[in-house]
Amino acid sequence: MSTELIDPFGRCVEYVRLSVTDRCDLRCFYCLPGDYRDFSEPDEWLSFGEIERLVGAFVSLGVRRIRITGGEPLVRKNLPVLAGNLARIPGLLDLSLSTNAVGLKRHAEALRTAGISRINVSLDSLRAERFRQITKGNLNKVITGLMAAKHSGFSPIKINMVVMQGINDDEIVDMVEFCIEHEFTLRLIETMPMGATGRSATSYYVDLQEVKAQLAQRYELIPGVMPGGGPARYVQVAGTGLRIGFITPISQHFCETCNRVRLAVDGTLYLCLGQEHKFEFRPLLRAGISDAELLDTMRHAITLKPERHEFRERPQQIVRFMAQTGG
Repeated sequence: MSTELIDPFGRCVEYVRLSVTDRCDLRCFYCLPGDYRDFSEPDEWLSFGEIERLVGAFVSLGVRRIRITGGEPLVRKNLPVLAGNLARIPGLLDLSLSTNAVGLKRHAEALRTAGISRINVSLDSLRAERFRQITKGNLNKVITGLMAAKHSGFSPIKINMVVMQGINDDEIVDMVEFCIEHEFTLRLIETMPMGATGRSATSYYVDLQEVKAQLAQRYELIPGVMPGGGPARYVQVAGTGLRIGFITPISQHFCETCNRVRLAVDGTLYLCLGQEHKFEFRPLLRAGISDAELLDTMRHAITLKPERHEFRERPQQIVRFMAQTGG
């Protein structure tokens, strides 16, 4: 892999998860408190120009994948404009989006035209009342957005389901069948102790190794792979096109192959989801840092990337919420 961004443990960083807002139009109980209002102010957000400059610098150093995240990225005004500008950066091979799909019906065509080809959609339940209890949102808007994305030609469309004991773990087979029907990919995710809400949700923790074993009793599972630079380990359901990914930060961490960093909307680069290692770019951008200095600073920032998270050993240490980190 051709990249200048190699961390102290020999891992090549070629994937940046780019948050364009820390705000969200849902309130998933494991992500943000229902009354949370401590969001970044607009003057603290990176402008589109600042984002494009940082992404261009990352790409020049070997980053090949950018995923636009939030909060909920579709609440950021004129997002298709930013996506189109990013898609035109020479050397960027993969531009994707994570969304809750609430606003996807309105934006799907524009985002696809702008150059986003792949999307991940958070969907923890197919039951309207249960979905409302988890997210305080409207399931019909999400399903409508999903179908609009399918009609617009996004491929693959991945469904992200956080599996929680006693909350939605009885819906896993329903979600498998839903994804088979609509030719979506399914990704099952373990709860993570991100902030107070994330730590409270770990009381619903489900070991996905056990879920995989249970699915293997119902379906013939064969090895599978999917495009993208994320942490999921995939199997395919034999006789179908469905691939199921398991994202297991607790039961089977994937730190040894971590190839990504997260850039928050305020310009903070988080080097690990489960550690506090970070570097702030916004003050440097607004102080007039040169292009050459920016590249050197990025090389330095990657040297701060820790070897691994400590979700099991030190679950109390991450006080920021997931929405503040950037998906």
